[in-house]
Amino acid sequence: MIKTTTLVAGAVGRPWLSGALLVAAAAIGTILGAFFFEFVVGLPPCPLCLQQRHPYYAVVPAAFFVAFMAWRRWPAPFVRLGLFGLAALMVWGAGLGIYHAGAEWGFWQGPTTCAQPTTIARNPADLLRQLQAAKPLADCTVAGWRFLGLSLAGWNVLIASALALVALAAASRPHERV
Repeated sequence: MIKTTTLVAGAVGRPWLSGALLVAAAAIGTILGAFFFEFVVGLPPCPLCLQQRHPYYAVVPAAFFVAFMAWRRWPAPFVRLGLFGLAALMVWGAGLGIYHAGAEWGFWQGPTTCAQPTTIARNPADLLRQLQAAKPLADCTVAGWRFLGLSLAGWNVLIASALALVALAAASRPHERV
């Protein structure tokens, strides 16, 4: 079994390992932040908000795998390819954030449908029950919350871009010595 303290202590002076661990930790923090705004603050996510989480869901296990490769000192091309993959996932996340933030600012049209899937009511009583039980619908073109002028989609652009740069910076470091 791998001890966490051993893994973190082994990251000191090892940019590939520390870069992958930083990406994993920041991605977990970002997802936890999204859950905080959804479940604690009560901001319902729109479909684009939910879509922006997908790169993070993919990058967390991938970053841990890249960290494992770096920790076990796999050949440099494999570790670098993994770090480039992490960067690509975060560029995808930043692109989704740019699209969403641009729709919020009115730079371009957002999705034409911004609704949650429903079932067809068979009678007026079923329709009334569905309406009463429905979660609040969030509009993809309206920012539900802003801090320093940026919506959560805008903050996602900054976070995802920073994580892509971390992965690229780690990949650009020279080969780690054995």
